[in-house]
Amino acid sequence: VRVGVLRVGTSGDYAPFSVDRGGDLRGLDIELAQALAKTWGVAVMFVRTSWPTLMDDLGKRRFDLAASGVSITAERRRQADFSSAYFFDGKTPIARRAEVARFSTLDKIDQPGVRVIVNPGGTNDRFVREQIKRATIVRHPDNRTIFQEIVAGRADVMITDGIEVRLQARRHPELAGTMSEPFTRAGKAILLSPGSELTARVDAWLVPQVSGGQIAEQLERVLIATP
Repeated sequence: VRVGVLRVGTSGDYAPFSVDRGGDLRGLDIELAQALAKTWGVAVMFVRTSWPTLMDDLGKRRFDLAASGVSITAERRRQADFSSAYFFDGKTPIARRAEVARFSTLDKIDQPGVRVIVNPGGTNDRFVREQIKRATIVRHPDNRTIFQEIVAGRADVMITDGIEVRLQARRHPELAGTMSEPFTRAGKAILLSPGSELTARVDAWLVPQVSGGQIAEQLERVLIATP
């Protein structure tokens, strides 16, 4: 942490964790970063990053930690530290509501002629690259507009975290999750530089709130409040 300032990397494109609304950052991870900085008696400065550049930006010390709904993965663990997980989620398909039955299994999704849309660089992209062999992969660089591509019929299905499926299905009544259980399960956590002295300090602040249920309550409130 620079003197008096906590620099927080965030993508601004992943509701309900970090979303840019006309230059105003909102979401669960934005609130967590602000509360953490307040607890430490420092100012918070948000540094924009992207999913393709996240690990490189961390390695270049562009920020002290990243808070953006970051999933814990083995690949990232080899390059960084994580706080304790504050939420667990998994990859889940979302499609047009009228076609839910058509995409109710991975085998049904991975068929010739099916267009699977994905935002590059993150765990959604990795899952699709590993699992989708026959369907057409459509890469869409802006995660904020990706769901409109399915609504408009320019793509058929997206595989993303269940929490985002819940939010986007509420935003777009034409869309719905296609499975009751996710394909995977992974924790969301705060990302830090390897060996960072901040990791233990973050956990000392975060873990009691997770175990006490405050983070879960906060997430539900943010979900309801996210337009």
